[in-house]
Amino acid sequence: MTVRVERTFDLAVPPEKVWDFISDPARRADAISVVADYDVEGDRATWHIELPIPLVNQTIPVETEDVTREDSRYVKFVGRSSAMHVVGEHEIEPTDDGCRLVNRFVVDGRLPGIERYFKRHLNDELSNLEAALRREVEPPS
Repeated sequence: MTVRVERTFDLAVPPEKVWDFISDPARRADAISVVADYDVEGDRATWHIELPIPLVNQTIPVETEDVTREDSRYVKFVGRSSAMHVVGEHEIEPTDDGCRLVNRFVVDGRLPGIERYFKRHLNDELSNLEAALRREVEPPS
């Protein structure tokens, strides 16, 4: 079973501010609650993921890499591990009052329980990403 989620955020800020956040592998990793730790080297990062599922009692290293980058507009990354395969895409579209960020994620689990976990929680993780992005790019109210 593959889990797919798409969420769109409308932001009243210039696209460049969103790009600075979303194109940074460290900022993306910081926003995901199951990423306990990470190491970044250029456009590659190793996420150390902790999942509260049976049979997984240690962190899972997921090697991520940006595979497509169109500056100020689009980034696609792929994450691979023995436990899962993840693809994330972030596309920025200018709007009249700022921009829209379209987020797409696909998770293929390779261990029992991973897909079920992400089916229940991937939307929450995108909410975490949105909250982190808004904290960084939007002025305080």
